[in-house]
Amino acid sequence: MVAGMRDDYPARIGSLIRDARRHQGLSQSDLAELLGTSQSAIARIEQGKQNLSLEMLARIGTSLDSEFVSLGHSGAQHLRIVGGTKLHGAIDVKTSKNAAVALLCASLLNHGRTTFRSLARIEEVNRIVEVLTSIGVKVRWLPGSNDLEITPPARLNLAGMDLEAARRTRTVIMFLGPLLHEFDEFRLPYVGGCDLGTRTVLPHLNALRAFGLNVNAKTGFYDAEVESVSPASAIVLTERGDTVTQNVIMAAARHDGVTVIRNASPNYMVQDVCFFLEKLGVVIEGIGTTTLTIHGRPTINVDVEFYPSEDPIEAMSLLAAAVVTESAITIRRVPIEFMEIELTLLEAMGMKYLSTPEYRSANGLTRLVDLTTIAGPLTAPVDKIHPMPFPGLNIDNLPFFAIIAASATGTTMIHDWVYDNRAIYLTELTKVGVKVQLLDPHRVLITGPTRWRAAEVICPPALRPAVVILVAMLAAPGTSVLRNVYVINRGYEDLATRLNALGATIETFRDI
Repeated sequence: MVAGMRDDYPARIGSLIRDARRHQGLSQSDLAELLGTSQSAIARIEQGKQNLSLEMLARIGTSLDSEFVSLGHSGAQHLRIVGGTKLHGAIDVKTSKNAAVALLCASLLNHGRTTFRSLARIEEVNRIVEVLTSIGVKVRWLPGSNDLEITPPARLNLAGMDLEAARRTRTVIMFLGPLLHEFDEFRLPYVGGCDLGTRTVLPHLNALRAFGLNVNAKTGFYDAEVESVSPASAIVLTERGDTVTQNVIMAAARHDGVTVIRNASPNYMVQDVCFFLEKLGVVIEGIGTTTLTIHGRPTINVDVEFYPSEDPIEAMSLLAAAVVTESAITIRRVPIEFMEIELTLLEAMGMKYLSTPEYRSANGLTRLVDLTTIAGPLTAPVDKIHPMPFPGLNIDNLPFFAIIAASATGTTMIHDWVYDNRAIYLTELTKVGVKVQLLDPHRVLITGPTRWRAAEVICPPALRPAVVILVAMLAAPGTSVLRNVYVINRGYEDLATRLNALGATIETFRDI
């Protein structure tokens, strides 16, 4: 038996595999095809009726991009957290994870050398770097820094693409916009079972058809063909998604003409891509609004350096850590434009903080402040808390309000209408003492204040809920264990080490 698991571990693992499969948008048949087994075998696994070897757990983990199912595997990383102590000191917000991965895709538009300064050095970035390297791009981290230098080849070698790395990140879909200018036909891999009717894929394909891109989904691949077509009118996005907006912007950047995009996301990572493209000589009107007018350049060959902006989701993570541990800390380099709704909601709950005057990020554009938290009691908000496209409450920041609500007096409804399963992961907070009532797959009621308790929890396969559990463990007196934290490393750089610098006690360990 795997160390640290109870006798009911097959059922628990089966439930986690089911959740991870659904999170990836796969059916049982899709997962069976990836593993070379039968749908009935997957059904037995998810019901906890079939014993699993560590080798099979590792294979499932790879297929679902969820190392949390490789329990006991020597490569799995875990955290041991001694909670219940206050944090102190100051911490800088790192540059954005979501901007980093989009910028790496956007670098394919440039035939010159691109240098990204202070790039987030995280696992999600590593996967894209592996993909870029495999298709002939020279990529190197400059010594002693987080600066990444990218030099493209004369011709990309898509046949050499590292399919395993590509399938471990959904970011590869943002290759569509740049590559349609390089090839008449090409194929990109995806994790099997992708439904072209789902909200994550169909908006991309509908919008990119305006540039002559036609895509057929075959087993494990998008097969793309490109015709010589120009947008006949404004491109109206059917949803204001960040990724689809970036994909269309990248397609427009090298279109020889003017492209108008309506219902565009003006979120932080979208603005970063626009700022980068301006450095490449692309003229973009309306940055920060929902209507963009892009004057493309059919050829881009520029040696350029660019500084991504700071990450508002990491800023929110640190703010939540301060709230639940009742700590006074200073969070430096907070991108205030993308935190104003969150701070307004927190003020309404009774939170107090100090803020410095605004200053600029290294890119000269993003507005930053330093925030110092003031410990004090909070009360539940009168209305539910729910996300909206920017400038509303950020979709990725919503889970952190679950633990903030757990620290407040009263009952708070968290309504996660965007994702089908993410609210369910918040029920894991019951293990650390939070009173959570799941109303449906999108809504939970959280009643506080919480009497936090230490626990052992397996990371859910979703990044933000995983960090929420880590932050909750900081508040729980005693020693907690958070298992298989690869998903956290995908989006946060050295988070445990940086929290330890604030007085936390977090130890990284691996099973032997």
